[in-house]
Formats: sequence, C-alpha cells, structure tokens
Amino acid sequence: MSSTLRPNLSSANSAPASRDLVVDFIRVACMFAVVAVHLLMMGISVDESGIGVGNPLTSLNWFAQGTWFGQVMPLFFVVGGFASLTSWRSLQRRGGDAGDYLRNRVLRLVRPTVALYAFLAIALWSATAAGVPGDLLTVIAAGAGVQLWFLAAYLICQAMVPTMSKLHQLAPYRTIAALAAGAVVVDVLRLGLERNPWGFDSNPIGLLNMVFVWGLLQQLGFLYADGFFDRFTRWKLTVAAAACYAILVPLTHAGPYPVDMLTSQNPPMFPLVLVGLAHVLLVKAAYPVLRRCVHVGWVQKVMFVVGSRAMTIYLWHLPLIIAMFGIALLPRLPFPEPASAEWWLSRPAFYVAAWALVLLVSMPLVRLELASTALAPGAERPAMWRIAVGTVLAIIPPLVVMRSALDVANATWGLVLLVIAVALVTGKVPDRAWKTPRLVSSGSVAS
Repeated sequence: MSSTLRPNLSSANSAPASRDLVVDFIRVACMFAVVAVHLLMMGISVDESGIGVGNPLTSLNWFAQGTWFGQVMPLFFVVGGFASLTSWRSLQRRGGDAGDYLRNRVLRLVRPTVALYAFLAIALWSATAAGVPGDLLTVIAAGAGVQLWFLAAYLICQAMVPTMSKLHQLAPYRTIAALAAGAVVVDVLRLGLERNPWGFDSNPIGLLNMVFVWGLLQQLGFLYADGFFDRFTRWKLTVAAAACYAILVPLTHAGPYPVDMLTSQNPPMFPLVLVGLAHVLLVKAAYPVLRRCVHVGWVQKVMFVVGSRAMTIYLWHLPLIIAMFGIALLPRLPFPEPASAEWWLSRPAFYVAAWALVLLVSMPLVRLELASTALAPGAERPAMWRIAVGTVLAIIPPLVVMRSALDVANATWGLVLLVIAVALVTGKVPDRAWKTPRLVSSGSVAS
C-alpha cells in the first residue's frame, strides 16, 4: 500500500525490541488479502464474440456480506495511524517539524508512483497507437488504476498527522467524536440528495469523508499506539467487535447503506469505520497468538521480503496481474468460465504466479521505495508552501483516477504533476558554500 507497510527490520530474523511486530504482520497479511481479492475480481472469458472481462465475485450471494470481514482497507488505515503517530513522535524528538514529516511522506509515496504513471502512460499511448480496440483499452486502463485511490486518501491523512496528533494529545475522545459526527453528516447529505429532482450528483459531497472516515480510522490507530485497546480483556474485545457487526446489520439491511463494503469505499462511508474498529478489536483479542506467530523464523522472512517493498507491490500488482492474463491469452488457451468450479481450482496457480511476477518486477523498482529522503549535503529544506503545493499536486492525479478511472489523458498529465510534486519537495542545493543540513532523516515511513 504505502511505505508505511514496510517492517523496519534490520534482518529477516531480528527487529527492534520496541517495535510492534504484530502491526507489521497485519500490514503484510492485508497485502496478501488485497492481491487475492483483486485477482479474484478479474474474470476473463473468451468466446466467439471476443474477450470479456467481468467481476465474478459479484455473482456470489455471500460476497457482499463477506466484505465485512474481507474489506481490509479500514484496518490498513488503523495500523497506518499507529505507524504515523510513532514516526511523527520520533521525528519530533529529533528536532523535526510538520514540514519535514510531510516532505518525507510525499517522497516515500510519490517517487514509486511516478514510475508506475510513466509505465502506464507509455503503455496506454503505445496500445492506442497499435490500434487496440477502444472498449478493451478502457477496461484495461481502468483496471490498472483501481488501486491508485489509496495514494490520494493516504496523503490526505498524512497531511493531517501533525495537527491530529496534537488534538489527540489534548482531547482524544472528543476528536474521535467530532470526526465521527462529520462522517455521519456527510453521509446524510450525500444520501439525502442522492435522488434529488434536479439531477444533482451528490457523490462529490462524499469526498469530504476522505478526511472524516479515513481520518477517523487513522485516529483509532493513534489510540492503538497509546495502548488504549490493551486496557480490555480478550472477551470484552470480542464482544465489542461483535457489537460493531451488530450495528452494521440495521445500517445496511434496513438503512441507507450498501451491504457491500467495497461499494462503500469510494467515496468512503461511515460503516467502514465500524468494520475497521471490529477488525482492530479482533486483532487485539488474538494478539497473544499473533505475537507468537511473528517470532517464527519463516514468518519474519516473509514479513521482511513483502514489507520491505510493500508500496511497490501495491502499486504494481494490478497492472502485472492484467499483463499476466494478457500473456496467458496469447497462445489462445481455453479459459474456464468465471466463478465455475474449474475457475476456482485454477486460482491458486494464478495467485502464486502473480506473486512471483510482482516480486520479480519489484526487485529493480524497490530502489525508489527504499531511497533516502535525507536532504543532499548543503541542501536547504524547501519552504513550507512548496511542500504544501507538492502535496496537493500529488493528491490530484490519484483522486481524479478514483472519480473517473484511469485513461491515456490522466495518466499523462498525472505523471507531469507527480514529477513536479517530487521536484517541489526534494530540496535545492544553494549556490553558496554548503551548510550543515537542518535535519537529516533517512528513516522509513514506518520507523
């Protein structure tokens, strides 16, 4: 997802004693879940009329209800909040400020994304020039950019960290209550205007919940970092998680919200908060078991390999899955009917192949993710206005993709904006004699 997903292990078999390895384990486990869900959502059919692409999961009567457990993005934001607060406090202890924090985050998140946008822009322009049918190219492009919404949502949340951490310190519960109230108000306005007589599209109102819903889940991660959930026994945590699911029933089955939590994702809706809270409660209830699991040697090795390149894996897994299916189509091998028994039996092989391809491609690309964010010798940190503008420019391209899907045009201008964003926050070496940098920070986003 982002570089916050990367466990900061010095080796596959060791980690700082103060680090919560269970959080790293949850991040990596969620990565495996994200790749699995996206693979299963891609059903390829080949017949006399040509190639068809659909989502076979939507035809399963249990799928919508299953998203209450399988929709892991709310949990991503909770554990991301844990990592963000820990990192922000560490940076403050070293003398850093909000500008340093946001600059580091933009570089960590956007530099790997520039490579993806460059690839997508070149690939889409080449496919257009080669005469690929427009309808097929539209589907392929949209599928390759589905995951980009996370970059916009996470950058928005990262920009909030310095302020929200201060509010968390002053009034943690009132801050959470205010965010929850804001999320509900946005949903009421959005859903209330959904069937207005003027044909007004109310979905853009829901974009405000990029702040309230994802921000509230991040704030729950702040509580996690401060040990709030450690106060409760396992049975109380389990009962509280069950209560979250119980509240979801009337909200979705009798109320205005969709049962499918993937449908509630973009723009986000309040039920995602209940899903994320239920997940973190269950994680804490299972914490003793998970803690034993993360000290198993091979588990730590997997955590290190996947976690050290998690942003790269997240960005590239969908384009590579699409490429994998495209390669499989070349010899015109028969494709099983999506959602059939044969189709399900073939998914594990495709899943392993997808991971092998993703890990292979990540080997050269991970350098962008691991590159230091430290200022060059003698460089001055950019002014706060440059960092703010760079952050906004970095948010715009994935936000547009989230609203209108990826295509040739927004892949191209999106690449330009992302390059400018990186240039704005990188820092310029002055012409005069080098000076000692005000702050050198080369730690990972999760450190």
